[in-house]
Order: sequence, then structure tokens, then C-alpha cells
Amino acid sequence: MAVDELSAVFGALADPTRRAILTRLAAGDATVAELAAPFAVSQPAISRHLKVLEQAGLISRRRRATARLSHLEAEPLREATAWLARYREFWDESYDRLDALLASLQGDGHEERGGGADDG
Repeated sequence: MAVDELSAVFGALADPTRRAILTRLAAGDATVAELAAPFAVSQPAISRHLKVLEQAGLISRRRRATARLSHLEAEPLREATAWLARYREFWDESYDRLDALLASLQGDGHEERGGGADDG
């Protein structure tokens, strides 16, 4: 995935309404009216969100009789997830190093030291 395409995907995902639309589309194709129903925004506002999602390649749109259906296109999400996975590996390795450091600190003279309330 090219950097500009990745930027478009993350830009589209930055909005909670657009993320909710994608979640709804994971259950199946929907019309603008169906997608707008749970939101306190107009259908034209939902249409603008759909345009952003379509430009990012996250949805496609087709006509069925008089309705225009939106369809989830998940491939860009897979590519964004693959890009993010590299950073997950980085953080996993960082946490492993931190765990090792903590274990070594706990093993360095911190066993069974006195200091409880009964010491006196």
C-alpha cells in the first residue's frame, strides 16, 4: 500500500462516525438511509462520510434499482493492519525487555527483606 493510500485510510478511520459506518457495513450492504438511521446527522452528512470512505478505498457503491448501496471493501484495512503490526512487534519487544529488567531488579537483593510491621 502506498503511503498516500495509507494516509487516506487512516484519515478516514480518524472519524468515529466513519468507523461506525464501517462496523455497520461489516454486517452487509446498506443504503444511505439505513446508515444514517442511528446518527443525529442528515443523510447529506452521511453521504459526505461515505465519499471519504470511498476515496480511501474502504467502501464501494453500486445501484440496486433506485437505491444506492454501500459495500465494505476490507482489503485496505488488512494492509493498514499489516503496517501497524510492525509497531506491535516493536512494543512487544520493548515490553519483553522491561519484563527482563524488572525480573533482574527483583532478583537483586530484594528478596525477603525485613521491614514488616512485626519487626521491632
